[in-house]
Amino acid sequence: MANFDGSAGSPFVNQILHDRYQIQALLGRKPGRQTFLALDLKNQLPVVIKLLLFSPDFTWEDLKLFEREAETLKALNHPAIPQYLDFFEVEIEFGKGFALVQGYIEARSLQQLIQDGCRFSEAELTAIAKDLLDILEYLYRLQPPVIHRDIKPSNVLLKNRSGNSPGEVYLIDFGSVQTAAHSGTVTVVGTYGYMPPEQFGGRSLPASDLYGVGMTLIYLATGQHPADLPQNDLHVEFKHLTSLSGSFISWIEWLTDPSLTQRPATAQDARLHFLKPPQEPKAALTLPKKHLGITTRPSSSIFLKATQTTLQLELPLKQIQYTFSGKILNKFLNKYSDRERSLIMWACLAVISITVCALIFIDWFLALLLLPMLILSFSRFLPILQDTDGGEAVDMSFESARSLPIASANVTFQKKDKVVIVTLNLLKSVEPTEIFQGRLMSISAGEDVPTRYRLNLNFPADDQIIVVDGDRQEIGWLCNELSEWTGIRAKPWRNLQSRLNG
Repeated sequence: MANFDGSAGSPFVNQILHDRYQIQALLGRKPGRQTFLALDLKNQLPVVIKLLLFSPDFTWEDLKLFEREAETLKALNHPAIPQYLDFFEVEIEFGKGFALVQGYIEARSLQQLIQDGCRFSEAELTAIAKDLLDILEYLYRLQPPVIHRDIKPSNVLLKNRSGNSPGEVYLIDFGSVQTAAHSGTVTVVGTYGYMPPEQFGGRSLPASDLYGVGMTLIYLATGQHPADLPQNDLHVEFKHLTSLSGSFISWIEWLTDPSLTQRPATAQDARLHFLKPPQEPKAALTLPKKHLGITTRPSSSIFLKATQTTLQLELPLKQIQYTFSGKILNKFLNKYSDRERSLIMWACLAVISITVCALIFIDWFLALLLLPMLILSFSRFLPILQDTDGGEAVDMSFESARSLPIASANVTFQKKDKVVIVTLNLLKSVEPTEIFQGRLMSISAGEDVPTRYRLNLNFPADDQIIVVDGDRQEIGWLCNELSEWTGIRAKPWRNLQSRLNG
């Protein structure tokens, strides 16, 4: 087999494939395959041919991706995506393999433009971002959805660029494509600096492509490869190198968040947030000044991402619990010794007994009316003191996951028909586990123990509650943000000890 060196004098030039396509020049190469500009002798039009030959560096994974690219392109029909033309086996003097023929787009890549000294204004970057989102939105609406997995400056072309417009945007090179039909693959593909952390593990979602869009914009704005920029906890630091507006920088940071759950889920979500950014917080605090009135985000491990209809809250598992309200009382009582808890129980029994005796001596008829209510109250209170198994069963999933260092929780708030639906998910594996879903009734916050505060999400059922804890700054900020977004005014909350003392 002849060695292919990619030079202008390569033996591939002028080769005719399939008795129709004459190779003109090399456009690019990757391990295991080359891309050529060719002439279709049948209609005298330029085409692009991707050639995969069985060579020493060939792998069966290359063939699988090559066939998948052909299969996917054949099903696509979008003006900003190269048109599928042909796919066939080849057998030439240099070896055997396969060829994929696509329509040729006479345009330059974003990478070529930057390397040639071109610079883009914020208006141009905005236009490029919107066009890319349009293409991705088309891909994600397909059945099954198509995930590109290798969005980067060299795979985005611009045509007819002028002083008033960045030009027409095209997305090329579907050699790393994945569809839902192939979601079981663990193939790690992509380009370092433009692929998100989850893709290194073989997992790709629409949000993974959005990460590539964000990194591409960073490259265009700074002229530097994202991998060469400083990082802070996997967040690429770039804003000091640009003159972009704060809102546009925040949007790019949203797309390039290293956490999959902190990015927009789809291109539609990214577009909605971009075109209709959230309103700035109101000057008036949601809570009174005397009660956790905090609007500035403190240093926190709690993350919030909001659109007009959905708010995502993610936090470490140690800071959240979903439980029966009775179990919360148990947690408070368990702070006491057995002797102290016994005294509390007997004190409650004594109060009930004295009340009953007093009523008997004062008014028999009234006592007979109130006695069933007192018995019912006692029967409901006693299991709480005995630490029922019900609350433990509800919290089982959370308790079993608390020992996992990477476990966290995700709370999704969705506005539907003038109500807020809350979904609690446990994140301890690839797929989240839904723990609870219900309609939010009220929000309350206050001091739990000295230096520790809590925020309560309350639901129609009296025994269901989601509790988030943290310091005063953290809970105050979170309470204000949730109240602002949900439109539900938060109420002060006092813990059981405060109520007993008060």
